Amino acid sequence: MHRTARVGLRLTRAQRARCYGLLRSAGDVWACVLEVNHWRWRHDAPPVVGYQALCRELSAAGPGTFGELDTTGARSVLRRYSDAWFTAAKRRNAGDLTARFPRRRRGLLPVRYYHGTYTLDRRRLRLPTAAGSPPLWLRLDREMPYPMEQVRSVTLLSEGGRLWIEVTAEVPVTSYPHGAAPNPGRVAGVDLGVIHPYAVAGPDGHGLLVSGRAIRAEHRMHLTDTKHRQRATAGHAPKPGQRGSRRWRHARRARWWRAGTGGGSARRSTRRRRPSSTGPCNTRSER
Repeated sequence: MHRTARVGLRLTRAQRARCYGLLRSAGDVWACVLEVNHWRWRHDAPPVVGYQALCRELSAAGPGTFGELDTTGARSVLRRYSDAWFTAAKRRNAGDLTARFPRRRRGLLPVRYYHGTYTLDRRRLRLPTAAGSPPLWLRLDREMPYPMEQVRSVTLLSEGGRLWIEVTAEVPVTSYPHGAAPNPGRVAGVDLGVIHPYAVAGPDGHGLLVSGRAIRAEHRMHLTDTKHRQRATAGHAPKPGQRGSRRWRHARRARWWRAGTGGGSARRSTRRRRPSSTGPCNTRSER
């Protein structure tokens, strides 16, 4: 059984630029295959959709055609295209007319590297690059969730404006001792609620209730502490007509911004300035 986990990256500007360069080069490989098949379609030639045939076309293009993207990364894109094409053809042969062949270009395309093509050393990952390019070492933001010997492939992708590494590992199926395996005939129902998050009902009248009041009680202690702080500072509030200390004004503005009212800036803007007795603001004329 295979499991996939996503791990973040800690990169410098140069490493980030090189990673996005690999993803853009993968998008160029995808666009090149679409362009070749479109040209062949216009000249009434059969499309090139098999993985081996696409790899032969890639070999004919020569090294260095797609920047720092090496043959391993480019072949992962070709395999993705071939799988998508044959999946759509199978669905259309089955009568599903909504299935579409891959025809849309993509700017950034994930790049997958299989076991033996990359180097993984705890939190450091080395991705292969084209000949003549410097090695690309990446730093992971956490430890691998799987043992090193179980990892089968790593995938570089961009999602939500961030770069990620998807780690695919071969995890053994859970085995139980004789007589301790779960009984498939016993079924339990789970109900998701508002006050109580989970309510489980099992056979023989047994049930489990996860109380939501206990979870909210932890947050209530933080709320109680905040109320005590406000009550302690309320005695130092200035009287009507007094300006108040600088610390009290800062605390009042912080409460306004937490409440989302923004009253501090509104009151400062509506405050009138008292004109000075001397200067250009004094328009009183003496007779």
